[in-house]
Formats: sequence, structure tokens, C-alpha cells
Amino acid sequence: MEREAPQWLEVGEREDRRRLALLSQPGEGAPVVWLGGFRSDMRATKAEALAQWARETGRPFLRFDYAGHGESGGDFARWTLSHWLADALAVIEARCGARPILVGSSMGGWLALLAARRLLGTALAPAGLVLIAPAVDFSEELMWAQMPEPIRQTILRDGVWLRPSEYSPEPTPITRALIEDGRRHLMFGSEIRTGCPVHILQGMQDPDVPWRHALKLVEHLAGDAVVLTLIKDGDHRLSTASDILRLQAAVAGIATAP
Repeated sequence: MEREAPQWLEVGEREDRRRLALLSQPGEGAPVVWLGGFRSDMRATKAEALAQWARETGRPFLRFDYAGHGESGGDFARWTLSHWLADALAVIEARCGARPILVGSSMGGWLALLAARRLLGTALAPAGLVLIAPAVDFSEELMWAQMPEPIRQTILRDGVWLRPSEYSPEPTPITRALIEDGRRHLMFGSEIRTGCPVHILQGMQDPDVPWRHALKLVEHLAGDAVVLTLIKDGDHRLSTASDILRLQAAVAGIATAP
């Protein structure tokens, strides 16, 4: 099958101006919006599987690459969570004609919750959330709090630490700007309100986002209808055939709910 060429959306102002690559499929009903993970891209396995599900069921589906990710290109280390949240909101506001279903993977789970909080009470408040290993507050709780002191000092002194990656031959730059900006968006410590049903999929063998992190999130979603599915042998990616079926079923459940 020929690779579909992306569409483009200009976002930001002045020195923060950037051009986002996106793929959009038409359909009926609430648009499903994919929010990928840290250094992932819109053509990754789970996003492709959801695109196929959307084609088969006639659902609108929208996916994009944040600044510094995938086909949007640019210097990954230049951007922070604030930029990626702004990217998500810009795409939703520009391309969704109805309340979306946000599907967030890892960092995308945190961004989905932040976007839901920002959109609450508006015409584009999400109709539902599906969160895959949601890495809420990851820059603080799963990075900074877990780092040995020498690495913290490197980040403070040099502004960046190159972290070896299990998912890429290239190291991942963890910048001081990323850590400091992340603190502006921390969600744990007070109730998280989405105003919509939430389904969380979490692997219990996840080395990046421990399954107890998902339990902590459920405790903070006190006012929402929440389903938590724990996959006993699931890893962080949750990209096996059975994992994909669970994901598609979770999105279908939100999409067809009365």
C-alpha cells in the first residue's frame, strides 16, 4: 500500500512557529484523535491499528506528530510539554467538528488529560478518553525523582542529559527545560476532572510506567467513570495482537456508549 502523504498545520507564533504533519480520515460520529508518546510518531503500530479500525467502522480518525517528532521534524530538544499540549489543542480545534475521543499513549495519556482539563465546558470537551500506560507527571515522578544525583547535576549544569534509549539507537535528550516546564503541568496532588468516561489500559510488566502509577491515576479521577484494565504480562508498548484487540475494543466501547 502506498504511504499516505501527510497534511500540514501551522501552529505557534514567532520563534515558536512550527509545522505539524497530520493524517486525517473521514467518517461518522465522534472523531478519534491519537496522541502519541514521547519520541513516538503517528505511524507507530497502535496508531496504524486504530486507523484500520476506523476505516472498517466508518469512524473519523485523526493523528499527528508533535513538534520535534516524526514527520513534523525539527530539533526534538527544542520543545517541551507546553509546546506538545499546544500542538494537541491546535489540531483538535482546527480539525474536530465534534467532541473527540482522545486516545493517549504514555506521554500522550498525560497530554490527553491536560487537553481534557483545558477543553472542559467547551464545545470540544472530549466525549471519552482511552489511556494506554498513561505517564502522568512523568518528567517529575518517572524521570527526575528516579535519577541519580550525578545525572541531575548534569542536567542542571549542561542543560541536557543524553539518555540511552531501549527503543532507538539514538539517545534521548532530556533537557532542563523539559523538566522545569513539566512542573507547570503536574496533575497529581489534586482531583483530576475530565467530564467524560475514561478507560485505562496498563501492562503489569511495564518498566517505564509502573502499573501502580495507573492505580494512582484512578484514585485522582474520583469524579469520573473509570475502567482500568490491567494486562498481567503486558509491557509498555502494549502492541501485541491481543493488546491491539483490547485497544480497539476500548475505543469502540467509548465510541458506542449511549
